[in-house]
Amino acid sequence: MKGSVRNRGGKRLANGAYRGGTWTAYWWDEEGDGARQRSKGGFKSKAAAQDHLTAVLAAKKEATYVAPAKGTFGEYLTESWLPAQRQRLRVSTFDDYTRRVRQHIVPALGGFPLQELSATHLDRFYADLLEDGSSRGGGLAPKSVRNVHIIIRKALADATRKRLVARNVAIDADAPRIPAHGDTDLDTWTPEELRAFLAGVKEHALAPAYLLSASTGMRRGEVLGLRWEDVDLDTRTVAVRHTILNVGYVITPGQPKTARGRRTISLDPGTVAVLRAHRSCQAQQRMALGLGASRSSLVFCRSDGTPVHPDLFSKTFDRVVKRLGLRRVRLHDLRHTYATLALRAGVDAKTVSARLGHSTVAFTLDVYTKAVPQLDREAADQVADLIFGDGP
Repeated sequence: MKGSVRNRGGKRLANGAYRGGTWTAYWWDEEGDGARQRSKGGFKSKAAAQDHLTAVLAAKKEATYVAPAKGTFGEYLTESWLPAQRQRLRVSTFDDYTRRVRQHIVPALGGFPLQELSATHLDRFYADLLEDGSSRGGGLAPKSVRNVHIIIRKALADATRKRLVARNVAIDADAPRIPAHGDTDLDTWTPEELRAFLAGVKEHALAPAYLLSASTGMRRGEVLGLRWEDVDLDTRTVAVRHTILNVGYVITPGQPKTARGRRTISLDPGTVAVLRAHRSCQAQQRMALGLGASRSSLVFCRSDGTPVHPDLFSKTFDRVVKRLGLRRVRLHDLRHTYATLALRAGVDAKTVSARLGHSTVAFTLDVYTKAVPQLDREAADQVADLIFGDGP
């Protein structure tokens, strides 16, 4: 079945040529036990139609052929691709993908036929997001647009693998560049600012949680997901095994994403003392409510034992910072503050990386070395001592 080309709407002349009309290429696709005729028309010349047919037959021979389809990009994302991701992704990641697809991608690109989407369409879409993509007015940050691009690239990679499109056009699109780790300035507190915050929040019910965040660099979800069975105050350690996620504003239990995220962290004596007092106070409250003690109960929770919402934890932090008149930083910046202070104190990068649960030591150095310029100065001085000093 080699296919054919035909003129449609034109007048056939005595010499066999055609005047007017357009040309259509026809070929056959195997479907199940039979075959279905396919076509593509609108060509202005017989040669153009023949070229298209030749390309189709060559793709069939090379097993790169993609059958024509009329589905839209939006239909593919919402009806096929996203449902398939539900079992593959973490709950929080799937929620993020779904939100970005519905909020940004489908409204702008959903109506395009899947097979006609181009890199040019994507370039224009990214530019629009950078200029006016935020629901609050103004444009999205380059990193947010880059995250949208990653979703599109993954979705089209799957479409290419399943022969729904001939090529992943997102590969050719110009997604916005985001600064490399370490290129941006981190918002961190000085030791004095951190002490002022801890003193100012001392009487708050969540004070022990903020202290643990500041003294270990643990993530918000790791702190709120910590259970008493993961805490050994005698050996001064906590094991990070559980997390609390905010998925569509619904509290969802989870686990660290990576093996390095599942780690054991040593505690300083001051933090241990605060946690001992917190455990004693919590046990009294649970007994008063008739709940009883439980090793599996959350270390930081509401009075009835239910989890603290991550957003409440962050917003409470913001309110305390404002009340104390401190320089504004995010709750996550306590983690950055811990890392920079640890490096400034002379803790080696490998230990800091392990305590933070980073994937590699290189990542830790990329993120934080610029924020601790004294490390560079100390390196210069130490090498100079070896070269110019009075060593043995």
